[in-house]
Amino acid sequence: MLVNDFLMAIFFLLVGLEIKHELLYGNLSSFKKASFPIFSALGGVIVPAIIFMVFNKGTQFEAGVGIPISTDIAFAVGIFMILKNKLNPALKIFLLSLAVVDDLISIFVIGFLYSSNINFKFLYLALFFTGILMYMNIRLRINKIYPYLIIGFFIWGLIYLSGVHATISGVLIAISIPSTKLRNEKKPISYKLEHKLSPLCNLFILPLFALANTAITLNLNIDISSSDTLIKGIIAGLSIGKPLGIMTFAFIATMLGLTEKPKGSTWLSIFSVSILAGVGFTMSIFISEIAFANNPEFISIAKISILLASLISIISTYIIATFASKNTSFNKNYTFKHKKTA
Repeated sequence: MLVNDFLMAIFFLLVGLEIKHELLYGNLSSFKKASFPIFSALGGVIVPAIIFMVFNKGTQFEAGVGIPISTDIAFAVGIFMILKNKLNPALKIFLLSLAVVDDLISIFVIGFLYSSNINFKFLYLALFFTGILMYMNIRLRINKIYPYLIIGFFIWGLIYLSGVHATISGVLIAISIPSTKLRNEKKPISYKLEHKLSPLCNLFILPLFALANTAITLNLNIDISSSDTLIKGIIAGLSIGKPLGIMTFAFIATMLGLTEKPKGSTWLSIFSVSILAGVGFTMSIFISEIAFANNPEFISIAKISILLASLISIISTYIIATFASKNTSFNKNYTFKHKKTA
């Protein structure tokens, strides 16, 4: 609970601040730029769901349609950083934005498909307090961080009590924190908070998250043969459906002039990053536990499938990224800059 629900909310706060900065001042500052990860995320949700239903429509497993639509933002970004010398660094914000939109869609899916597990009273209260934070920012112009963090803690608690994945509270808080500086300030408080949270997340929270979630207990004494469609639906949905949906929707939207791909990127480099979206892990496991709440055997099978799909996605990313980093069009569009040392 401490790691997955509380500490990861802090990580999501950092992610939200980074994306907000890019939306206001950086690579997502225009509609066409900002819409690219949104179109990509829609494809990364719709296509995996379709693939899952192709295997499981009309079966006892169809309630698990929400499992392959999610991206585990922490693990995906962690793998990205491990492979950063092979991946286009400019696409980190794309991956972050894509994963956040993924998680937001997943929350709506949870609320729509599995609403019996959601306490909307607490959820509405959380949104009410988020509105208060927005009012403090926009109308009252409060530029001190502590009031936002104190009320933000209550927002986290309300979302946790609602049954929705509490990490999303970090994004709500990030949206509400001021990103403009006052006359007597050199930097806005969002910038200051982002730079304080970055080492905390990278050096402590993410490693702790990895340690806490790689030791998942699996029941291997189960009849996998009777659940082959569930296994195929999850693995194909995550490892194939995710990159296929992301690339298809992004390419079509770009060709129609609705969006534009990130500056300094090629379709090959985008593809190598889109495969990482197939690392569903904790969010997918969370949905599987809701979808199959009354059937522990189905949950165990889903966990095995999610782990296999995540492993396939990681290996595939390494292979494609290695090829992309050596591809001439990749190197032409993005030059790695190294600082000279004395």
